[in-house]
Amino acid sequence: MVAADTLSPRPVYGLTGGIASGKSTAARAFEALHPGCVVDADLAARAVVAPGSGGLAEVADAFGPAVVGADGQLDRAALRQRVFGDEAARRRLETFLHPRIRDWMLQAAARATTPYVVMDIPLLAEGGGRRTWPMLDRIVVVDVPAAVQRARLQARDGIDDALAERMIGAQAPRPARLAMADDVLVNLGTPGDLAAAVARLDARLLRDAQQSTMHG
Repeated sequence: MVAADTLSPRPVYGLTGGIASGKSTAARAFEALHPGCVVDADLAARAVVAPGSGGLAEVADAFGPAVVGADGQLDRAALRQRVFGDEAARRRLETFLHPRIRDWMLQAAARATTPYVVMDIPLLAEGGGRRTWPMLDRIVVVDVPAAVQRARLQARDGIDDALAERMIGAQAPRPARLAMADDVLVNLGTPGDLAAAVARLDARLLRDAQQSTMHG
């Protein structure tokens, strides 16, 4: 686990949103304003199972050598087949990886030199929210109505309505994300509109960070 003295001295904000909500667009907007401020959970998930890592060894011990390819990389397709439809196996995998991912992200946040850090966490609600991530000073949710989310997902991935519904249904319900939000970025317009909303939020976050520093 990450030691207390490695936690970021800067404010740390969680960024999340349902599939096809525009969370990745919002993350890019934050990164454009403050290069290096975004810590990506997907990047962390790949890093903790890199060849030769303890995370990969733990996964191979639990699920067998078949989940590691001849090149030493995690065979994600084989792992998905191993845990697909097996709730106990999926939860076991999560017990291995989630703490490593969280620690990797905290270490990256501690190295950041930006005014604040944005943790890009797609499955924040599904992964326990504030209970699992108590270090988050605020949670920012990118939100769209379910009908818009479904339409964008179908257009993006070229899938039918039924599959889109299943993909959305596999995530936490929209009210659960909104319930944990300190800030909501409603993404009903263009990418430029969302970037403008991020810029407005950024101005407020900078003021809050400055006041926190002054009073700390």
